[in-house]
Amino acid sequence: MWRHGRTSWNATGRFQGQVDVDLDDTGRAQAHAAGRRLASLRPDLVLTSDLRRAADTAQVLARLCGAPVQVDPRLRETHLGDWQGLTLEEVRASFPGEVEAWSRGESVRRGGGEAEDAVAARVAAAVGDALRGSVPGATVVVVSHGSALRVGIGGLLGLDQAHWKALGALSNCRWSVLAENGPSWRLAEHNAGSLPEQVLGDDA
Repeated sequence: MWRHGRTSWNATGRFQGQVDVDLDDTGRAQAHAAGRRLASLRPDLVLTSDLRRAADTAQVLARLCGAPVQVDPRLRETHLGDWQGLTLEEVRASFPGEVEAWSRGESVRRGGGEAEDAVAARVAAAVGDALRGSVPGATVVVVSHGSALRVGIGGLLGLDQAHWKALGALSNCRWSVLAENGPSWRLAEHNAGSLPEQVLGDDA
């Protein structure tokens, strides 16, 4: 589960939501650096949001490893309604109650946008459909957005929604690794910039 590279809105602290903002120069460099590491996983499929910042990040990896790219709009970022385009300071001034509830981990339709459980459901559905169309044991790199990936991971792991905030945010071009664990999923890496290593010790 790989977050896209940096955009100018990331750099200036603006909520993007589903506004289609391009990668900036730093974001493109991040995508190339991270893509070289992820290519060593030899992914069978690169599954991406259709928003340009994610799709362009995905194309970098696809060119490096030769994997096919599949675009799925269900992997778009959470729609943030009236928060989109605003800085956190501007949001605090206009929506103080929403910001307080969101900070406490409550389910809030930020700016009148999407509910997090709906986002988690669509992300999980996109991942599930892609895996059902892949060979058993396939490695799929999912390229999406910070909020969508965080709640999607929480949903896939079966965590209660109240605990999704326990998953820290993903930095630009960092990833989380989910591995099959019988009928469920196990979180092997989170907000990582390195590849998973074999666990040696008493907690394997």
